Formats: sequence, structure tokens, C-alpha cells
Amino acid sequence: MTDESSVDWKKTACILCENNCGITVSTEGRRIAKIRGDKDHPKSLGYTCNKALRLDHYQNGGSRLDTPMRREADGTYMPVDWDTAIAEIARRLGSVRDKHGGESIFFCGGGGQGNHLGGAYAGALMRGLGARYRSNAIAQEKTGEAWVDAHLTGSHTVGDFDRAQVSVFLGKNPWQSHGVARARTVLQEIGKDPLRSMIVLDPVRTETAERADIHLQIKPGTDAWCLAAILAIIVDNGMMDHAFLHENTAGVEQVVAAVHGLDVSAYAGVCGVDESAIRRAAHLIGTADSVSIYEDLGVQQSPNSTLVSYLEKLIWLVTGNFAKSGAMHNHSWLAPLLNYSLDVKSTPVHGTPMFGGLVPGNAIAEEVSNNHPARFRAMVIESSNPAHSMADSASFRTAMDELEFSLVIDVAMTETARRADYVLPASSQFEKWEATFFCLEYPRNSFQLRAPILDPLPGTLPEPEIYARLINELGLVKPRWITLLRGALKLGHKVYAATFLALLGLDKKSVPVAAYLLYATLGPTLPNGATSAAALWALSHKIYREHPRSVRAAGHRNAEALFAAILENRSGVEMTVDDLDGGAWDYVPAANRPIQLAIAPLLGSLRNLKNSDPSHTSDDFPFVLSAGERRAFTANTIFRDDTWRKRGGNGALRICPVDAEALGLSEGCNAKITTAKGSAVAQVEITNTMQPGHISLPNGFGLDLPGSAARVGVAPNELTDAARRDEFSATPWHKHVPARVDAMPALE
Repeated sequence: MTDESSVDWKKTACILCENNCGITVSTEGRRIAKIRGDKDHPKSLGYTCNKALRLDHYQNGGSRLDTPMRREADGTYMPVDWDTAIAEIARRLGSVRDKHGGESIFFCGGGGQGNHLGGAYAGALMRGLGARYRSNAIAQEKTGEAWVDAHLTGSHTVGDFDRAQVSVFLGKNPWQSHGVARARTVLQEIGKDPLRSMIVLDPVRTETAERADIHLQIKPGTDAWCLAAILAIIVDNGMMDHAFLHENTAGVEQVVAAVHGLDVSAYAGVCGVDESAIRRAAHLIGTADSVSIYEDLGVQQSPNSTLVSYLEKLIWLVTGNFAKSGAMHNHSWLAPLLNYSLDVKSTPVHGTPMFGGLVPGNAIAEEVSNNHPARFRAMVIESSNPAHSMADSASFRTAMDELEFSLVIDVAMTETARRADYVLPASSQFEKWEATFFCLEYPRNSFQLRAPILDPLPGTLPEPEIYARLINELGLVKPRWITLLRGALKLGHKVYAATFLALLGLDKKSVPVAAYLLYATLGPTLPNGATSAAALWALSHKIYREHPRSVRAAGHRNAEALFAAILENRSGVEMTVDDLDGGAWDYVPAANRPIQLAIAPLLGSLRNLKNSDPSHTSDDFPFVLSAGERRAFTANTIFRDDTWRKRGGNGALRICPVDAEALGLSEGCNAKITTAKGSAVAQVEITNTMQPGHISLPNGFGLDLPGSAARVGVAPNELTDAARRDEFSATPWHKHVPARVDAMPALE
């Protein structure tokens, strides 16, 4: 047995979901040998789930890239050295910019669940080129909600599930997908407390639903009808918090008029749920001392997703569940993940609204595959696999082939990389300084800067260094800027800060590449090679300038002290601490006070529900397929090694017993799933968690891995349709795909 006292434990974090739970690991050579929760982590407190324990399959599973690759005329890839790759890529990007304008260069990705630190420097490159358009995974999920938030409280809100009397989960299974810090512990604590309750709206009998006091197992795609009914019951039965509404909001009369007298019985019928259950849920919410609500992909990638976000927020607002213990709160950011603005730009060709400042994932391919002069001509894709993750993957691959230039930066030769002109090998997330900006907690919000726990794989570079080299090669920085800032830095951070701000004010051409200037001047002075953390210095000053009291309450006397703490504390630091009662108002912009409850286009959609058909199936496609369900051993596609799964390794199609019997399907047999976009074959898992007419396939399967004779499981987005999207945000209907299931003939 190994003497635990002799093990060199290193602190880092899980990179598989937005919770980024703190972990400590020991290494043997280049292998992550042991993993356990980090009890010193300010958010996760030692908690971790089973998936984190398999992280060596990310670090050492599959095939890593260790040299830049250039696609030749015959479609094969040729290794090239870094200097050659950087020079050629810069020349190609510069050519597209000079010919079509920088706005024709599109950026996709930038971090996923674990690596956001390079984003500042990617932004410097793209802004320096004159690029204006970008997208990432959030544009497939959260932009409709963000647009609603922009109208209401002006920023993202988070629930206080540690203290909420009633916790509500919409299309969310935190037992598997987490999202809530220490999710399983919190769910267990709710279940043990007789004074607390949990409500789940989900078509599936998930692990979370099994623990709920009320599970509203609605028909797929009817969430809006269910939430409208709950809101109407609250309004019509005197459960609104009139004092809160009078003091803090405007426009409640229009909301009341939109739901007053709504036929709750009819809406319950649409949902396939007993009216009494909906009324019980509404009563729990309307009479509780505190309510927290979490909506996730189950509703955000289904019909009426933006309307659902609006209704969800109206429910906790009209009941006064904001800025108090156990309720919903705005929170601090080190760097916002989205632009919470009502000044919404549109895509250049089709005019698709860009909520949150992001091009919707469903709109990217159509912004390339056309003859419009403003179409996207080049694409830089980093730490993302859109040729696998976007709806109708085939159309995205076609779009990539039509580009004049494409660059992928990643650790492996992904499905997307195999369509690119150049592929640059990045160091893994455990081989470089790294962080994420999922700082989504209240009242104590934290941030962790992760140090490398392994040396970089030879031949790879961190993304910030890749972007820095491209910026230099393109000549986007004037040498005198660097000379000026390095000289100022010798006189201390105070002089450096004043000089930096003066430079940005006097020479506007320096503004787009500001992050690079920090990297090139402040970065090399940071301890232990933490050059890429330079951008965090500016962000520390920004958060302190905006919320000094909250930063000081977390124990940091000023911005420099906060930055020093971020650099020094490997488990992470609390960056802000706020009051549970009332403190969240400090994060509500002045323009959002009072909160304007009436959003006219969404009130119109709410009124139209009574005349809308919730069904999108047909005789040809009678099932609703949920494409990309999260399960015990599924994760995003950074796991490029199918052996990481201890069970569920075949990516089964889940179907209820009634449907299986009607189709002649048996456990473990093969079935063919067909949609308007394609067909696939999967093994069958018969389960009572599914309801009739509803089937599901898991996420993270269907990868084309080197050395594998065939795909394992189904690539879900070979079946999805980019045209099926939310009417406001254009987010995809991954969780609501009309489909047909056919039994496969038995092999002789």
C-alpha cells in the first residue's frame, strides 16, 4: 500500500461541468493516478461526483496532437513546425481580412466547461483583426434566458438552494448534471428536512424527480402550458407579494391581465398532468417563505424555451422571491459570460438576433453557405467541436468546406479539426495555467486559478501563447506600446495601471489588443510562469471598482490584494461576500430598477398558448426524441476515450415498456431511429423512467476515434434539425426531435 503521507497531492479542478469542483490529484509520470475532492475549495468543500474520478481518461485517453498540422490539396494532413504554421496562418487570416473585411472572420468556441483563460487573448486577436461575430456552447442553451434576464433584473440570477423552502427544477436533473454546487448533497439535505420541498417539471422520471415531493411529469414540450397554469393559479388565488411588487417592479398589471382567468384544467390536459398536482405545486410556491428555481437544457433546448424562461422568472418575481435568503439573486462576476443587453445585434446575412452577443449555433452554417457578400469567409475554432455538437452536423461540416480558411486549436484531431485547413495542438487543461468564469454563486462567490499539475506535452502550446504569436506575426501591436508599459511596470503596479489606462485612452488602436498588452508586459513578471493570468489583474481591478464593499467583505483590502490572493491560493478564493437579505440589489443595474415585468412579445406568446398546438410529431415521426440526455456515465466530448465509462457504454436508446412492446423491441436488441435529417441504430434500454411517445439518446457518443473500427453509440446531432429552433433566441430543439423507431430484423 502507498503511504498517503508521502503522496504529492496537487490542487486543481474538475473540467466536466460548470461547477468545476475542486479536486486534489496525485500523478505518476504523465498519469493522473488518484483523484479526490478538495476540502479547501470554497464552493465544493470536498464534494465530487463519479465522473471527476475518471479524468485521466481525458488527460491520457485517445490520441493527442503534438505538432501543428496543415491540410494538403489532397485532403491529407502534413505536420509542420510552429514557426511555419504561425506564419502561414497569419498570412491566410490577413488575406481574408484585407479582401473581405475583418467582420468576415468568425470565432467559435473558447473554453467549454474547463478552459476560459485563453478567451481574453482570443478576443485580442479577433478584435485586432476587426472581427465582430462569435459563438460558443452557451449560444445553444442560455441566450433566451439571458435576453429575459436583460429585461428583468439585468443580469444572471442564481437560486439559494441551500436555504430555499421550496426548490424547483425545470428540465433539470442535478443528480446527474449538477449545476447546483454539491448537488447530490443538497438534494439529500432537502429530502431529509420535513420543512422543505422539491418540485420537478420533467417528462422523464429522473433521479431528481424520484426524490421530489411533486413530480409534474408533463408531456414533452408542454412546459410553457404548465408554468402558465402555475402562474395563473398564483395570480388568481391571491398569492402574489403585493408589497414587493409595489416597491420593486412595474408592469405587473399587464402580466395579471395575460393570465387572469386562464383555463387551468385545459392547460393541465395539454400537459398530461392532473390539475390537482399543478394546483398543489402552485400553492407550495405561492405560500412558501422562499423559493429557488433552476431551469436547464431540458427546457432551454425545447419548444417555447424563451417563453419558459420568462414564465419561470415571473413566478418567483410575483411571489417576491428575489434578494432574500432562500430565493433568487443577482451575483458578482469576474467576467460575464454573456452580454446582458437589450441592444441586440443581428447576424450579417439572415439578420438572426444575437442574444447575449452570440451568434446562435443553429445560424452559423447558414451564415456561411450562401452567396451574400457579407457571409462568413473564415473561422477560428478553439476548444470546441461544432461539427459534432451543432444541430444538423452535416450542414456545419458542409459550411466548413465552403470557407476560404479555417483554423482549429484543440488537444486532439476532433471531428471538427478534420475539416480545418490548419490544426494547432493545445496543451491540456492540466498542463497549463487555467480557469473558468463560472462564478455563479451567492452570497459567497469564488474563483479558482488552476496551476499546471503536469508538464505540457512536448510540441503543444497554451492557447494564450498561440494567440500571442499570431498577434505578433500579424503586426497588430506597436512596439512602442510594449516599451512604454514595461517601463511603467518597473515603477510599480500603481504607475503601470495609470499608464495602461492612459494608453488605452490616447491611442484607440491599442484597445482591441489590451489583453495581449497585459500578457506581454505584466504576464512575464507573474510567479511560476503564470503569464496567462495577466488578464485577471485587470478583472480584479474591475470588480473591486464596481463592488468594493463585497470584495473587502471577502477579505481583500483592495484590487491588488484580490489579485495576489487569486495567484497564491490553489484551492481558489472567495472574491465577494454579500448579504443574503437585500444584497443582490447591488448587482441590479440602475436601468433595471424598478424591474419591468412586462415583455411585450413574450406576453403575446403567452396569450397565444391557448390557440397553439404543442405537438410537433406526425404519423411519419410519432415519437419525441431527446437527443443528448445526461446520464451517469456521459460527459461532453473532451473525453475522447470510450473506455472511461464503467457502465452505459453502448449509448442505449431509452424507451418505455408500452412502446417497446408495441414495436416488438426487447432489452438489448437494436432499433433504428429515423428523423427528418437522418437515421441511426442503437441498442434498446427499456425503462419506466420514460413515458409513452418519448425516447432518449445520451450525449457524448458517436465520436470518430483513431483506431476504432466503428463509432460507439449514436452521434445525436446527425439526427437533429437546425431549422427547429426557438422563435426568439434560435436555440436548438435538441430535446424535442420528431422521430420514428423501427425494430431491426434479427441476424440469421
